[in-house]
Amino acid sequence: MLVPEWLAWRAQTTPDRLALVWRDRVWSFASLAAAADEAARRLAGLGVRMGDRVAVVMANRPEFVQLVHAVSRLGAILVPLNVRLTGSELRTLLDDAEPRVVVVDRATCSLLDGWSGAVVEIDREWSSLPTTTVELRRAIDLAAVHTLVYTSGTTSRPKGVLLTYGNHWWSALGSQLNIGAVPEDRWLLCLPLFHVGGLSILFRSVIGGFAVELHERFDPASVNRAIEEGTTLLSVVGTMLWRMLEERGERPYPRHLRAVLLGGGPAPRPLLEHAAALGVPVLQTYGLTETASQLATLAPEDALRKLGSAGRPLYPNELRVVREDGSPAGPGEPGEITVRGPVVTPGYWRRPDLTARALRDGWLWTGDLGYLDEDGYLTVLDRRDDLIVTGGENVYPAEVEAVLLAHPAVAEAAVVGIPDVEWGQRVVAAVVLRPGATVRAADLASWCRERLAGYKVPRAFRFVSELPRTESGKVQRWAVRQAWNAE
Repeated sequence: MLVPEWLAWRAQTTPDRLALVWRDRVWSFASLAAAADEAARRLAGLGVRMGDRVAVVMANRPEFVQLVHAVSRLGAILVPLNVRLTGSELRTLLDDAEPRVVVVDRATCSLLDGWSGAVVEIDREWSSLPTTTVELRRAIDLAAVHTLVYTSGTTSRPKGVLLTYGNHWWSALGSQLNIGAVPEDRWLLCLPLFHVGGLSILFRSVIGGFAVELHERFDPASVNRAIEEGTTLLSVVGTMLWRMLEERGERPYPRHLRAVLLGGGPAPRPLLEHAAALGVPVLQTYGLTETASQLATLAPEDALRKLGSAGRPLYPNELRVVREDGSPAGPGEPGEITVRGPVVTPGYWRRPDLTARALRDGWLWTGDLGYLDEDGYLTVLDRRDDLIVTGGENVYPAEVEAVLLAHPAVAEAAVVGIPDVEWGQRVVAAVVLRPGATVRAADLASWCRERLAGYKVPRAFRFVSELPRTESGKVQRWAVRQAWNAE
């Protein structure tokens, strides 16, 4: 199905409407479209043609936004890569993606030392590149691939997820049907653009016709200041929301803040209750790279009524929870979350084995565990790979972590299972304390014992200065488990 290329269409429909804010600079949709056209002609001058991959290794900046839309004009495929990776890790991904060109900035340029392909530094070479006269596309095929996104690798080696224009289109529409979109909206984008949660905001902006305020990185004071100055929408993960609330103190948030979409996994109830007390309209979401960001999200009217739930599937997607034997789980019964709909990836880049394993009979088997309540609202429990089985009993790490985070001395917690001869696995916890706080392991065990079944209480605690996380803020439990077993 061919549709008008969305930024070009938006630039014709509402050319003067604000599209992008970066520090003290602004772009209208018309000027952003013109910048994307110019970027496309520079890419064409580098030999980029339809189907070629264009890798980007940069922090958030306006040129990154322009490249996201520039590839649409050439029929090329965007490959946004994590700037936190080592040079060796990046070269592994580049060998897999085989891009025509890699665009870097001053800070990331050295990471590509040893890479034999074409590399362009945005700060030094980009503006002097010649532009090639080439016919730019003004229509897109919704079935065509726009993005190749490598997963964050919380449980395994990263893999390339193919996302089509249709995936992004339906993701944007589903989000806007849930929370609405008005020209006065301003969505603060402080998630990295190489993560699908950040990238998806750009598509929502162009399709919905509202502005994005782009930040280079997350800073709690800057985010809170932007909210005071007019931000109406925001996407964060749990650790970012904690830091925002701590920086804010006890001052309520302004009423023009319409929604804070919270992703990155199950959210501890104390965090949600603290946010609600300050008037933060948190809408918990559930999504994956494989679903172009959101798959399910709470509706605004359910934010307090269904506190802790990730809501119901966004239109027109479907979600079900299944038992080990593949039969539907009953209300409140845990099982694997499976989803289908137009936001679901067509598959993994050059990995037919992974595609066949994950996509079965039209359903994506996510590897996540959760349950549906009587009203069909989803509660996410954990990754299947993180489930702890001790003495035949299932322990969901997120449940134990939520109890630990409710303790006044605990800032962060990661619960994992380690091998145990008698029980199969033993529950243990790595804990980060709040600044100036002290607590004994025995006190934390007692705290948990009062709130959890005995088999769920961690048998050992380790106090650490920080937890390993992905760039998007997800705790890497596999790294916690690996470090624990190594000591």
